[in-house]
Amino acid sequence: MKKDWKTKLIHSDVRVPEGFRSLAPAVHRGSTVLFEDAAQVNDQWDQYAVGYTYGLYGTPTVLELAMKVCELESGFRTLITPGGQAAISLINLALLKAGDHILLPESVYTPNRKFASRILRGFGVEVDFYTPGTGAGIRELLKKNTKLIWCESPGSITMEIEDIPAIAKAAHTAGALVVLDNTWAAGVLFDAFAHGVDVTMQAVTKYIGGHSDLLLGSITVKDAALWQKLGTAQQLVGIAASPDDCSLALRGMKTMAVRLKAIEAGALEIARWMAARSEIKTVLHPALESCPGHAIWKRDFTGSAGVFSVVFDSRFRKEQVVGFVNSLELFKIGYSWGGVTSLAVAYDFGPNQTRGGYGHRIVRLSIGLEDLDDLKADLEQASSKMAGIGK
Repeated sequence: MKKDWKTKLIHSDVRVPEGFRSLAPAVHRGSTVLFEDAAQVNDQWDQYAVGYTYGLYGTPTVLELAMKVCELESGFRTLITPGGQAAISLINLALLKAGDHILLPESVYTPNRKFASRILRGFGVEVDFYTPGTGAGIRELLKKNTKLIWCESPGSITMEIEDIPAIAKAAHTAGALVVLDNTWAAGVLFDAFAHGVDVTMQAVTKYIGGHSDLLLGSITVKDAALWQKLGTAQQLVGIAASPDDCSLALRGMKTMAVRLKAIEAGALEIARWMAARSEIKTVLHPALESCPGHAIWKRDFTGSAGVFSVVFDSRFRKEQVVGFVNSLELFKIGYSWGGVTSLAVAYDFGPNQTRGGYGHRIVRLSIGLEDLDDLKADLEQASSKMAGIGK
């Protein structure tokens, strides 16, 4: 049919040549998915089973990232979410209902703690926290209505290593599921499913993305039943990941192995160097023999990442520890580690003994890809200023 130019702007007859091949994945954006005929139209979310139906459930770019994460984690299927916290929230919403009981480690990622305490309790879910070193002893905390046990190993900030196989054995005996935040290990340094985990998530924002320029999360499940529960919840909650962010994550994935190797070596060198300094009481890095949980880390993990914490000597006041962080020049102050830039954040747990009794003296470091001698010089100059702060 003959078309006016205004119609041609939307319904063009132009066809570009086919056969273009590139090393870079194509970025497929779109909300509306076109069907060949009216009888094919449906709103089913499982595009592996029914084909593409709607952009919310993932474009080819999103599914490519999902499949590659799933392949690395040796799972059944993976969902991509618009951030790590979105993955955490979706898991809780999909697998819990009013009257259920959930257990989380005291060291769990703070937004996960807040979601459980504020949102889940408001929905009628019982919430309890356990000591990260509980291991097989978690069976004493299980109730008839316990449905979900969260694990995070190492723990956020305080770096406790959990005995995941022991927890999984106790959980499965009682009919509960085990979920692991596997972000520190980038989904590859700890084989979650081989150690009894049912659902694993990670902030793709961190090591997969690798450049501090995207927000994504992933949820990987071990079987089809969990896939159906999570996928249905994702459709109804309406959590969609950006294809543009997924394309950046696919690019970051190609260099993750070399980045992780360099970051692991750098973090270990800095951790050992810090442990020898007089200002430091202890270094919380799971790969160090002096770190609580090291034996379990050595048994279960295949490597270490770039995030660890240092605890300053008891003689240092809070203003001095904060001043140390403020004096750093190469280390920037900020969350969302896993990129190429080194970061530092000071914390204050007050008198909370469940967090090691570290109080205001703990600083979490994320090692990037800078020259290690430069990073040491930066840490040294900041340390030298601590004694004079507040005088």
